[in-house]
Amino acid sequence: MGFEVKDKRPMLAGVLRGIIMKTIGLIGGMSWESTAIYYKIINETVKERLGGLHSAKILLYSVDFYEIEKCQSQGKWIEAAKILSDAAIRLENAGADFLVICTNTMHKVYSEIKSAVSIPILHIADAAADRLKEKNIKQAILLGTKYTMKQDFYKGRLSKSGISVLVPDDGDIDIINGVIYNELCLGRVWEKSKAGYLKIIDKLKKQGGEAVILGCTEIGMLIGDDDLDIPVFDTAKIHAEKAAELAIS
Repeated sequence: MGFEVKDKRPMLAGVLRGIIMKTIGLIGGMSWESTAIYYKIINETVKERLGGLHSAKILLYSVDFYEIEKCQSQGKWIEAAKILSDAAIRLENAGADFLVICTNTMHKVYSEIKSAVSIPILHIADAAADRLKEKNIKQAILLGTKYTMKQDFYKGRLSKSGISVLVPDDGDIDIINGVIYNELCLGRVWEKSKAGYLKIIDKLKKQGGEAVILGCTEIGMLIGDDDLDIPVFDTAKIHAEKAAELAIS
């Protein structure tokens, strides 16, 4: 992927056993429900890799999702980019070594955020593509917000990595998008919505989908490996694990 984090700080007295842990800057709050998942998985991964009482060094800037969603629904992507770029600058100034945008949809303004800072940003689609390629997946079903499923900023990035993408039809896109914003982002996990998602996945599986990409960081609250007979790639989990690995590499 070509992602490299250079620790520009001097070695500190608290470094143990030669471990120099990098500080992860999380741009979260989109929604806070999934940001909590990032925090949990990153720390679990660091503990698993390093053992003992180790936990991750994390700086979190959590935005007001109400403001971001209004920008999304009104097509004010430049305004949204400014909000997230400001968060990125604050995290860099606070000492973050690299950044993680804890959402799939707002990677639409990844380039704008990247240009605002001098530290790297771990792209969620790159992390997902790497994991899919490890499992030799060539064609995957993509579920996410309507922006992620319809627009090219995410699908195009996957395609450039050699992953062919299947998305639902417009009616099913509306169903998936509605569940994300009206239920999952509010912490509501309903069985009827899971059944609807599984029905949509089944349609696309018959069209050749070899796996499912949970291309919204909340969908993992609803769908998991045990629900399907094809592989499930939870982008929030993949992104968080990759961030932890970079922090201790």
